[in-house]
Amino acid sequence: MAEGVTLMFMGMGTVFFFLTLLVVVTSLMSSLIQKYEPKPLITPKNPESSDPLNDQILLAVISAAIHKHRAR
Repeated sequence: MAEGVTLMFMGMGTVFFFLTLLVVVTSLMSSLIQKYEPKPLITPKNPESSDPLNDQILLAVISAAIHKHRAR
């Protein structure tokens, strides 16, 4: 009985040690990656205004597609 309890605590201690080691190593890797990660590019919040001619063509294409879909 005493050997079983000793074995249980040694196993639990081993698992606890390796899980703690895993958390520490993962945290270190995360901090290293954040340190050497390139800065994100700043993208404009408002996209450039599109050409009105392209909007008219797009509207015509979408209208034709809807008409063809409803004609089935």
